[in-house]
Amino acid sequence: MNIHNAQITVSAVKPTQYPKTGVPEFAFVGRSNVGKSSLINKILNRKSLARVSASPGKTITINFYDIDETIFLVDLPGYGYAKRSQDEVRSWGDMIESYLSARPQLKQIFLLVDSRHAPTKDDIMMLEWIRTVRPDEPVVVIATKLDKLKTSEIEPNLNLIYEKLELNEDDILVPFSTKDDEGKATVWDMINMLLA
Repeated sequence: MNIHNAQITVSAVKPTQYPKTGVPEFAFVGRSNVGKSSLINKILNRKSLARVSASPGKTITINFYDIDETIFLVDLPGYGYAKRSQDEVRSWGDMIESYLSARPQLKQIFLLVDSRHAPTKDDIMMLEWIRTVRPDEPVVVIATKLDKLKTSEIEPNLNLIYEKLELNEDDILVPFSTKDDEGKATVWDMINMLLA
């Protein structure tokens, strides 16, 4: 995809703040520090459009990135970060749930998991929840940080993710690395297919 203009337009905490346009939206959800912001920067060929933090749990809003006034990429707050209060965790959960379950412009949810580790209970819960609210479409899982693995670890780790998340033949598992272009074209292919 040829991107001319990519910018963050809204950082929202409630539905009344969401963009009022009807353009299609593609959401990225995953644990804190799984690499959502890095992935967004990578697929947009931008160094620092999405804010990348060394410490997890920094994204506390739903960030809408306007791409050429054609689509929005949506960066959701990370889940599973232990150093937040129960009230904060609950309000984030409500924020994520209200967006993912009730946003008519949402075309696809991309679930990000860390390729270095087995999916967590939170990852499994999120995947089951996505299946519940969007039962008629395949789940798309992006396995991030592939470049942190040795070559010999890649296939066993991807197989483990596939098994733990109980993915089926209709679901899609995308290996992704921000160090090279691994997975980048696949993400765009899926977005373009859903726009067609």
